[in-house]
Amino acid sequence: MKILNIKDENFQSEFDELLKRGAMDIDGVTSIVKGLLDEIKNSGNQALKGHIAKFDRWEPSSDDELLVTVESMEKAYNNIDTTLRDALHLAYDRIENYHQKLMPKSWFDYEKNGNMLGQKVTAVDSAGLYIPGGKAAYPSSLLMNVIPAIVAGVEEIVVCTPAPDDELNELLLAACHLCKVTKVFKVGGASAIGAMAYGTETIPKVDVITGPGNIFVATAKKLVYGEVNIDMIAGPSEIGILADETAREDYLAIDLLSQAEHDEMASSILITTDATLAPKVVSKVEEFLGKLSREEIARKSIAERGAIIVVESMEEAIDLMNKIAPEHLEVLTKNPMDLLGQIKHAGAIFLGEYTPEPIGDYIAGPNHTLPTGGTAKFYSPLSVDHFLKRSSIISMTQQGLREIGKECALIANTEGLTAHEKSVTIRLSK
Repeated sequence: MKILNIKDENFQSEFDELLKRGAMDIDGVTSIVKGLLDEIKNSGNQALKGHIAKFDRWEPSSDDELLVTVESMEKAYNNIDTTLRDALHLAYDRIENYHQKLMPKSWFDYEKNGNMLGQKVTAVDSAGLYIPGGKAAYPSSLLMNVIPAIVAGVEEIVVCTPAPDDELNELLLAACHLCKVTKVFKVGGASAIGAMAYGTETIPKVDVITGPGNIFVATAKKLVYGEVNIDMIAGPSEIGILADETAREDYLAIDLLSQAEHDEMASSILITTDATLAPKVVSKVEEFLGKLSREEIARKSIAERGAIIVVESMEEAIDLMNKIAPEHLEVLTKNPMDLLGQIKHAGAIFLGEYTPEPIGDYIAGPNHTLPTGGTAKFYSPLSVDHFLKRSSIISMTQQGLREIGKECALIANTEGLTAHEKSVTIRLSK
């Protein structure tokens, strides 16, 4: 694991390389993804089944086989261990409670002349949720995507998830039953995004698509944006940690690895004011690596995309971390709350040594679908807002129009839009 020092002569060039951690070669796969999307758009289920045969190694004999049965989801739920079932229910309740607090409200404001202005908040009619498979199954992602849609009031929820060799993770199916989702389809990758964006004979067209995925999924979401809304273009997982001399090296090491085990492309960066801490953390990382179930993945991630940066002050540390804008940011310092006001860019912020990042992945309540690769500078976590839309409300009285109509007409005339002008003045003349 690299140790960098802000005083090193080549530090800036090495730090600039770290800032490129989330770069994805979307241009390199765009033509492939566009071809897949066009096939889905033009041929629907026929293309979909062909893609499944090619990429997931099984071929549905009928359209009905694309749909996961409600009975299989219920069976999976009943078969899981009761302690695990209780854990899922606890996670559901906490995620639901947090997202209920995020719900915006419609409002109306009346002026003295009777004019009324306001905002009407309405859920989209349908949402498509992509739950990745591949190297691991993520029931937690199902909860994090479905629950905000439910809280927002979305009437039709569609879930797509890949089923390599026609097999699905039982815990994912159990989570679907818990969330009362009935439209779950065994479709993955760019094909799933296309199916939800354009609709097929079996899979409904939706209004918004959310959920993480690989570069093909990310590229597909980018290409269908406009046909539907999307949450964000997410890349590999990442963690940033701010630490001072009070931080424990074992906590820091295992928290760095908690992201490294996700993916070889995951990024784990520690910035500390304590130079003596860096080699201790490296030693602990090596110690923990040999005990991980996904050691090979984590080792490659740490070696290629991990770094410890030593700085001289916490102000320098925060400045660098704001430039990184990490997906997850842990603050392991003596007084973490004192630093919160200086942190500008992070998907989720974890304060204190008893708040490890995985608590946010599963059960704390806030959403774990977060902006990556520095996009926390302008994207927000997945929330109810992604499943809602706002309509402006305007109602003018005759007196109210008279008070501001002349100025409105003047601006319209200045822009050369005479019908706009007349639309107002015709009402002022009465």
